[in-house]
Amino acid sequence: MYKRPQNHYEFGIIPQPIRDDGAGATDLGPRDIMRDLENSDMFVPPVTDSGRIPNLKFSFSDTNMQLYHGGWSREVTARELPIATTLAGVNMRLLPGGVRELHWHKQAEWAYMLLGKARITAMDQDGRNFIANIEEGDLWYFPPGIPHSIQGLEEGCEFLLVFDDGNFTESDTFTISDWFAHTPRDILSANFGVSENAFTYIPKKQTYMYQAKVPSSLESEKVKSPHGTVPKSFTHKLLAQKPIQTSGGTVRIVDSTNFPISTRIAAALVEIKPGAMREMHWHPNNDEWQYYLTGSGKMTAFAANGTARTFNVRAGDVGYVPLAFGHYIQNIGEDSLWFLEIFQSHRFEDISLNQWMALTPHELVRTNLHVGPQFMNTLRKQKFPVVKYPKL
Repeated sequence: MYKRPQNHYEFGIIPQPIRDDGAGATDLGPRDIMRDLENSDMFVPPVTDSGRIPNLKFSFSDTNMQLYHGGWSREVTARELPIATTLAGVNMRLLPGGVRELHWHKQAEWAYMLLGKARITAMDQDGRNFIANIEEGDLWYFPPGIPHSIQGLEEGCEFLLVFDDGNFTESDTFTISDWFAHTPRDILSANFGVSENAFTYIPKKQTYMYQAKVPSSLESEKVKSPHGTVPKSFTHKLLAQKPIQTSGGTVRIVDSTNFPISTRIAAALVEIKPGAMREMHWHPNNDEWQYYLTGSGKMTAFAANGTARTFNVRAGDVGYVPLAFGHYIQNIGEDSLWFLEIFQSHRFEDISLNQWMALTPHELVRTNLHVGPQFMNTLRKQKFPVVKYPKL
């Protein structure tokens, strides 16, 4: 028979779903207390939350880890987070020398290097190749169908991959070992003009990831193509980019305007300092897929028709905001909250609630919201993506 937890309610050890206004009641049944503590704004929602907005958050910690010689991978797709139909994410780790084998995808691949260093290689449809080293804070982008590889350098690496299809899965990747394993040897012999004996030891199934030696210097491994290198770089140094600086943090926007090859994915790297928030806003061009890098916060999404829901977020979480939903993200921790906003689009676009009202006839705003000069005089005609005000 179920036995309820020992009663420590009076000491505040076990949280209870009771709001300050008295709504709610104690939870005496089976429960995951640590989960309740992590999701305090879902366990005791703000009084302004209302309606049945679907789940907009999923943690990489709740995914199935795939372990290989050379590293690991895990993914958050529409299978794990059904609302996320536009983008999917893969978190991957490579040991020093670990190789994500030669492969290609039907989808565009956008990546952010979280830790360490890697070497990437690629070739386009015109035989122009690309070989480069990537370090923390760098991006890469491969258009659909472009063959490429990733290998960990001296310290290994960990990175986030984002694909422009929520139903993407790494299981559908086209790999070179898989194709060789499923091609008759006489066909391989005819294609490459060598004896069938040359294929005696090819893999019998897909390799996906494997352990190799750390590659030599970039200069020593360069392969010169008679067709030259790709005309648009597959990489971009996001952390080296000058940020938009505000009182509450920083924002670095990257899309096809400053990373020309990235025509199907746009993003912003956002820092929210303690006590600050990503201002109330929405995106007019596509859904937002988020990845939280450090810190802790809460996100409220407004879905019209009297519906809103608040989610607690922390490092390793994926968040999602459907097209045009109003939302904000508040830092509720003691350290900076860093996260990525990512979109299936060639351009980053957002609309500031504050700026919109500032650029609307003031009498119209005043009568619509029943506000006075104290509010109207604070409106800004310039957009401030991250805001911080002293507590009054």
